[in-house]
Amino acid sequence: MEYADRLEQSELTEAIMLAEGYLMQGQTHMALELLLRRAEDVEEYIDRNCPTTDSQQWFSFSSPFDRLAYQVVERDPRELRDVGEPLDRLYADLALARMTDGDTHLAIEALKQAVRWNPMACEHRLDLAELCRDVGDISEYLALSHSVLIRASEPSHLIRAFLSFAEYFQASGKSREAAALLRAARRVDASDPLLRVALEQAVGTQHDPDVVSDEEEGQILDELQLPRGANAQVVICLLQCALDARELGDQDAETRLMLRARALAGAELSHRLMGELLACVEPAGAAEDADGAATGAARGEGATDGEA
Repeated sequence: MEYADRLEQSELTEAIMLAEGYLMQGQTHMALELLLRRAEDVEEYIDRNCPTTDSQQWFSFSSPFDRLAYQVVERDPRELRDVGEPLDRLYADLALARMTDGDTHLAIEALKQAVRWNPMACEHRLDLAELCRDVGDISEYLALSHSVLIRASEPSHLIRAFLSFAEYFQASGKSREAAALLRAARRVDASDPLLRVALEQAVGTQHDPDVVSDEEEGQILDELQLPRGANAQVVICLLQCALDARELGDQDAETRLMLRARALAGAELSHRLMGELLACVEPAGAAEDADGAATGAARGEGATDGEA
């Protein structure tokens, strides 16, 4: 950032790490006091330097992937500016401190800020959804869970969102819907710890995922207007960022991003989407800019919107 009075990144990050240490040691009061003080500083700074306008918005994306995925999934036409600080982490820690202190409603407000600063950090959406469920706001619980199905870039996040819907339908007495959601989650990663517990509890019940077929699962999810798996646009963004890392010679980043794409969508589909994405690259070998390539592939030159 070019502002003379910018926040010192190291100072804020160190404060966050110190607060996290307090939380781990059970010193909630000290963590809360520190986080509230830093949040007040941040809000004053944002009010002064980072105005939201019709043409510009500020975020604290944690990676180039988060930024690209936001542009592709949200189709936000505004100029995206980076505040240069891990503000979503600050507010997520503040939410944890509030929860530990016994104030669920203030924790919800803090998590809303975490989501605002990094809309692609699905862990914040999932935590917020659970708190909304705990206070009886089921419609928001389901809306947030659905938003994760569209944005998830980690298998565990996708599974948690499917499990949220499975839990809701099970509690509503809609066993076949719950079974279909469990079956969809199992297809993502049957070894996921949370899912394994849910599957063990479902064995022999009316919501056992094996009581529905693949075809019936698909029909049920279509009727519920829920995706059957990862959003192809998100997978394409992971692959585009992997290509960008390759261009920069960052083999470790390329490998990590490729593995995330494969874990999310499977090796076969990831390979196909990579081929479609490469088809968007000019024959001379000069790649389009990251936003254009991923957006083009996701909007019709490659995969279509929806499940991968």
